[in-house]
Amino acid sequence: MNGFARGLCIDAGHPALPGHFPGEPLVPAAVLLEQVALALRAWRRQRMTRVLEAKFVAPLRPGEAARIHLSDVDGARLRFTIECDGRLLARGLVEGAA
Repeated sequence: MNGFARGLCIDAGHPALPGHFPGEPLVPAAVLLEQVALALRAWRRQRMTRVLEAKFVAPLRPGEAARIHLSDVDGARLRFTIECDGRLLARGLVEGAA
């Protein structure tokens, strides 16, 4: 298997949102990376050990449906993208291990 996709939607009641940003809530990058880690766990039963690179290019708002895509690079490294309505929100490279 060389790829995996999983949907995500962060509820407006998520505990990380009140400080990010009052009146204009955005899903924090750390929450998005947590979702990447959960997708890796679901696909490979691996934990994410390192974020080698990550670029966040557009915001995700609470309640918006997005999609994470993971693809193999080599043995332990995987590329990820997060998209919402055809626009790229984030991309990067992570490592996973059993």
